[in-house]
Amino acid sequence: MTARPLRTVGPADTAVSVKPELRLDAFLPYRLSLASNVVSNLIHETYESLFALRIPEWRVTAILGEVEGLTQMEIGQRTKMDKVTVSRAAKALQERKLVARSVNEADGRSSRLALTTEGRALYEAVAPAALAIEGQLLADFSAREVEELKRTLLRLEEAAHKLSKRR
Repeated sequence: MTARPLRTVGPADTAVSVKPELRLDAFLPYRLSLASNVVSNLIHETYESLFALRIPEWRVTAILGEVEGLTQMEIGQRTKMDKVTVSRAAKALQERKLVARSVNEADGRSSRLALTTEGRALYEAVAPAALAIEGQLLADFSAREVEELKRTLLRLEEAAHKLSKRR
């Protein structure tokens, strides 16, 4: 990685410690952030121009396309979006009549969200576009490289979760 371990320079009696050096362009969290931003911008441009959806709205639509009847909290947990972002996206989708709310029978306070018929039709149109973008992004990677990348990203997520629980 980018941080270099402390090392000694010169004869043993005149050893000097060299501090680890951070080089942003080689710093993995920075590279991941850049890659994520570039990919998100590409997706945003596509979804905005074709479907008038922002990224959070697409994520809510996509998760509800997979699992109907989730609460906003459950959507946030699954997508790693904060509750304000989920709430705004859900509200925008509801105003467009793409998502409907119903009372959460489990607690009576929160609501469950589900795609409407129009929302389901939108999901069915957007999903192929999402898969096409993914295919184009990964066109120069072998199937083995794609699987390794997916495994590596999952391991990074797990490692980050473990570290955040320790703090």
